[in-house]
Amino acid sequence: METLVALCKRRGFLFQSSEIYGGLNGFWDYGPLGVELKRNIREAWWWDNVLAHNELVPPPGAPSSYQMVGLDSTIIMHPQVWKCSGHYDLFHDYMVDCRETKKRYRYDQVQGRWVSYKERRVFVATEAVGDEALADTEHKALKFFGLRPKEAHELIWESPLVSLTTVEDLSLVLAPDAKSLGTLTPPREFNLMFKTYVGALSGEEGAAYLRPETAQGIFVNFKNVLDSTRVKIPFGIAQIGKSFRNEITPRYFTFRSREFEQMEIEFFCRPETSRAWYEYWR
Repeated sequence: METLVALCKRRGFLFQSSEIYGGLNGFWDYGPLGVELKRNIREAWWWDNVLAHNELVPPPGAPSSYQMVGLDSTIIMHPQVWKCSGHYDLFHDYMVDCRETKKRYRYDQVQGRWVSYKERRVFVATEAVGDEALADTEHKALKFFGLRPKEAHELIWESPLVSLTTVEDLSLVLAPDAKSLGTLTPPREFNLMFKTYVGALSGEEGAAYLRPETAQGIFVNFKNVLDSTRVKIPFGIAQIGKSFRNEITPRYFTFRSREFEQMEIEFFCRPETSRAWYEYWR
């Protein structure tokens, strides 16, 4: 991943946001080549799905012909939209904080292995995955118990890689970046929507949220589209736009960032044909 990031920066595809001030984790700026690549993808997607679509002829594999229209809804919508959709109450992850390093982790993304040495049992946690996770937990266990690599055979591994969520006693956990045991706080809920305020005052009466997905803008405009156009079921509404998610630990370059662009279609059909349309669109 580091090689890919370096290439994108060197060739002008992507830069860390606010890099001259130290950067802002989870946010990326598209450079001269990146913005053109992004524009080409966006225009090709819109052409294929909206502009070039022939609503009189059923595409190969489709149950019937259908219509497709576009929409561009706002990033900030009425707070009631998110309450009714369930995002306000349910769109959250659990997080844990490390008291030693002051780092924050998403509870269900940390994994580790149980290991014993001279009757002392520890859960060694890591954020790495796959073979890297196995190597990382072994390295941390050796360091924690004060052993040399050639003494690795003295460690007794009691489990494969398992989620931190399976651990009942956090006092036995060696956090991913900690040197001491039991530094993780109990898990707590963390809402993934960015909060902002609309109007001159920053009170709760003016509270609003940056949209975490583009779909809700389509749903709340369903009747407006129906009343203002000649579309009939089955039809789709396409939208391209920015979404925002306050990820606890953004990672994997642009694949899990806090600001991103979505290209989305919400397709509406009759219940009895839903399975056939699902098979077509998937």
